[in-house]
Amino acid sequence: MAENGAFEKRSSDRPSARREGVPCWVDAQLSDVEAGKRFYGELFGWTFEDPEETGEGAAESVRACLDGEPVAALVRKTDGRMPTVWSVYFHTPDAAALAARIRAGGGQVVTPPHPVGTLGTAALAADPDGAVFGLWQPGRRTGFGRRHEPGAFAWAELYTRDTEAANAFYGDLFHDALFGPDASPDFGRARVSDVFPAEMPPHFLVHFQVEDVAGGLAAVARLGGRVRVPPFETSYGRVAVVSDGQGASFALLQR
Repeated sequence: MAENGAFEKRSSDRPSARREGVPCWVDAQLSDVEAGKRFYGELFGWTFEDPEETGEGAAESVRACLDGEPVAALVRKTDGRMPTVWSVYFHTPDAAALAARIRAGGGQVVTPPHPVGTLGTAALAADPDGAVFGLWQPGRRTGFGRRHEPGAFAWAELYTRDTEAANAFYGDLFHDALFGPDASPDFGRARVSDVFPAEMPPHFLVHFQVEDVAGGLAAVARLGGRVRVPPFETSYGRVAVVSDGQGASFALLQR
């Protein structure tokens, strides 16, 4: 169902973590982090570390680990008006410079670059179609400790209304990561209407790898989540869209 165009090249286990535009982190903004820990711990086998205890962050955030390596974060919402969402962050060596290029390309900087302790520098931006994504300039934390395996990040799909404009915008921002030598991009693009109702706002959908989509869907239902879009085939694997018990949507990806 989902179209994949200029970003279609399938990701491998060898994308350069230092190449600007490589997805390097994901987090979920949740009202109830403890409930999130129970849901994702059961679903993906994650364990959790309190960054405040390790000196890596504030009390409202916990780091999710797979076999002891960081794979995501669950962040407590400080404002109930904030959306309950999973966000993807793209690596950059210079968040301020990238933010300026985003503005010049017709996007917006939602949250300007700001330090996250000694871990790095973060920012939130939106592309010209309104899809929100994050920037991460590493300090002590470079990003994922594991990816491309069951229970870890595997892909981010941009659902947009204008795929040609998306190709131009992201191709300009992240040319080397998408089209450079040995590029193996971890995100693609598709029209919103390919999978979702036409009125759905443009957005990035974070994909986590599973061994079996059917088994993952059964676990989601058992844990109080919902199936948003039943399994469908894409150029990068078999996908189903689900949400946790608090409404944060993500995808299960079987390769």
